[in-house]
Amino acid sequence: MKFTGLRVYAILYLLFLYAPILLLPLFAFNSGTIIAFPLRGFTTDWFAEMLGNQTLRRAFTNSMIIAVSSAVLATALGIFAARASTRFSFPGKTGIMGLIMLPLVLPEIIVAMSLLVVLLAIGVQLSVFTVILGHTLICMPYAIAILSTAFNSLDKSLEEAAYDLGETRWSAFRLVILPLVMPGIVSSLLMSFTISLDEFIIAFFLAGNEPTLPTYIFSQLRFPQSIPVIMALGTVLVAMSILLLTAAEYYRRRGVARTGQKDTGGFI
Repeated sequence: MKFTGLRVYAILYLLFLYAPILLLPLFAFNSGTIIAFPLRGFTTDWFAEMLGNQTLRRAFTNSMIIAVSSAVLATALGIFAARASTRFSFPGKTGIMGLIMLPLVLPEIIVAMSLLVVLLAIGVQLSVFTVILGHTLICMPYAIAILSTAFNSLDKSLEEAAYDLGETRWSAFRLVILPLVMPGIVSSLLMSFTISLDEFIIAFFLAGNEPTLPTYIFSQLRFPQSIPVIMALGTVLVAMSILLLTAAEYYRRRGVARTGQKDTGGFI
């Protein structure tokens, strides 16, 4: 009886969480301009209109540049932080790592306002570059969490054996450690890319006149005739997010299996 109740609760919870998302493709292929039942008919016109929208293409290009740059920067910096925190002991290690991970628990609007004040105070023009800086700050804690797991699962004797065979610190890292943590690096890149692509608040404060996909969608919600196109765009984004998260989970599990660790859960 207890198990049955838990199962019903889980089903209701998943329905509440994902039912609105399931409606996106339903209305994206509906020929009616009003988002309501009954449905009028099947059409792909909204996807064609989405592809022909110049402002939407510009927002998509900006979001791709921001997401790729943020993912690379956050992962590169995350490698240094995760390597230092898992391999070495140094004064103030707990406090330093706590400060680096702080954006994970701070409200994004506070982070965005703080960055806006600092950037304007030092005379930096708001642009795609400032959004990349903000997204890198937000993505770094997630990258460090993923990469710390990868570095922690390494067998230290492999690195010591490389030193005994005459390798330097750099060559041992490049030839031994880096290939073993590569699944974690790929997983961090994919996760950071997805977080940056979906992020709205930082982009809203720091983008200036450069639109990103989330800010463009928000601006179009005032025009009812644009809603079907937004539904089509939402359908594409949901599909992309599912593909990226699935790939990230695949590489995370591959990394766990390669190092012989027990899988204690992941993103999916």
